[in-house]
This record gives sequence, C-alpha cells and structure tokens, in this order.
Amino acid sequence: MDTLLGNARSRITESIPLTASEAASGLLGSISLTCLIFLLLPQLIENYRYGSADGVSLAFLVVLFVGDVASLIGSIWAKLVPTVIVIAVYICIADTVLVCQCLYYNARNARRSRRLSDELPTPTTPLLGRQISDDLDLPESRRRRSSASLRGRHPRLAENALADFVGESGSGRSAWVNNLLSVLAICVIGSAGWAMAWRTGVWTPTPAGSGGGATRTVGSQVLGYISAICYLSGRIPQIYKNYIEKSCEGLSLLFFILSLTGNLTYGGGILFHSTDRDYIITTLPWLIGSLGTMAQDVWIFIQFRIYATNQIKQ
Repeated sequence: MDTLLGNARSRITESIPLTASEAASGLLGSISLTCLIFLLLPQLIENYRYGSADGVSLAFLVVLFVGDVASLIGSIWAKLVPTVIVIAVYICIADTVLVCQCLYYNARNARRSRRLSDELPTPTTPLLGRQISDDLDLPESRRRRSSASLRGRHPRLAENALADFVGESGSGRSAWVNNLLSVLAICVIGSAGWAMAWRTGVWTPTPAGSGGGATRTVGSQVLGYISAICYLSGRIPQIYKNYIEKSCEGLSLLFFILSLTGNLTYGGGILFHSTDRDYIITTLPWLIGSLGTMAQDVWIFIQFRIYATNQIKQ
C-alpha cells in the first residue's frame, strides 16, 4: 500500500514541472509558516516570565485577531494557495492562546491590585503594617507592578537585559547573534519542511496557466481588505502605548523579528507563485496586509532602541 501511494505521489509530482518561481513560492511559504508557528512563543514566554501582560496592548491583539479571522475566511473563499490558508488557520489559533493568556494575567493582577489597595494603611494602622504596605506600593511599581517586582528581586536583571539589547557589551552582541541564529534556524527548518513535503507529494506545484488558482469574488475581496485594514492599524495601539510609557518593557523583541520575517516571506510566497494580473489583484489585500505591516514593525524596533537607551541612562 505504501509503495502504491509513493508511486502515485511520484506520478503527480512528475506530471507538474517544478519551476524556479513555484519552488521559491513554496519555499517562502513554508518559511513563513515556520515563522508564524514560533511567532507567539517569545511573547508567551515573556508574559509568563514577568507574570504580567502589561507590556502588550490588548487593543493590538484584538484588532490583530479580527484581521486574522477575516484573512482566514477570505483566503478560503478566494481559494488561495494551501500554505496561505494553513498559515491563516494556525494564526487564529495562536492569537486565541495569546489573548487568553493576556486576559488571564490582566484579571489576576487586577485582583491583586484591589487586594493591595484594601490593605493600604489608615491613620490607625500600626507602624509595622504601614511600613509593609509602603514596601508593597513603591513608586516604581505603580506603572508595571509585576515587572518592577521582578527587578526588585533581581536588581541586575533589567539593567542587563537593556544593556544586552543596546549592544554595548559582549552579552549584547550575543543577544543579537542569538536572535539572528533563531531566525536562521527557522529558515532552515522551513526549507527542510518544504523539501520533504515536495518529495513526498504533500505539496505540489500549481499547473502553469491556472491564473494562480485563486478566485476573485466580491466577498473574498471585502474580507481581504478588512484584514488588511486591521493589520495596518493593529500595531498603532501598541506603538502609542510604548510612546506614552516611554518603554517597551514586557514586549519580546524576537516576536517582532519573527513577525517581520514571516510577513516578508508570506508576501514573497504570493508574488513568486504567479505574476498574472488577475491573481495579483485577487491577492492584493493579503499583500498589503503582510508587506504593509513591515514598516510598523521597523518603527517598533526603533522604539526598542530609543527607550532601552533612555532607561539605561536613567
């Protein structure tokens, strides 16, 4: 049975020639999928590490989730390439996990804040109890209580993290190298995954002259542009939050690096798949949504640099 399946897959693969552009499309799509598989892990770990999601704008996540759902429905409706649809499905699942984690930490920390407020000293509170309450409500903990508490327990942790990012020491260079190695490893995994999928017949090139295989309908286009608008506007709340607080503390830099890499390869995979005019028009919302957010990711990188430098000077 396995031999028959293998022969069938081989015949399918051999019947459709693999062009360089189609190979590039599949390869980039696989790398994009791998980026997005690991995309939220750094931020999930960062939230767990601090025991807080204060660094993440909930509005950013909600708008992103709405855009991802619209993108999923629209991509299925438009019959885009399978890798695009698989990516959209996974992103929706991952978004749900991150939103649930943030809601959990926000609710838990809100309860703790109310409990601490109830324990604030009154004129009749003994001096010892008043001193304990003062320690629990230090000025530096009022902005991001959980992360400040972590700094209190490990006073060198925040300083080292900031110095690592700015790159003023050997450990800073190591941090950059680690991020680059992470991206390189993801590219290797994505490439190997595509090669295996192609050799086993799981992934096959789309026949030439098929117009990219996409179908343009009014509904799919509307959903596609809704998702593009959400993607283009989704990072604005996060950028604004960082600007108001003059900090990117609680955000994972690797999260945005993977986002940039994933969006770049996602858009590249669509463009390499077909240059047919109708196909480009059909996939234009997804191209805008993926490539358009890259500028905002770069702006967040700038904020990381500026605010990390400012905090070190303080």
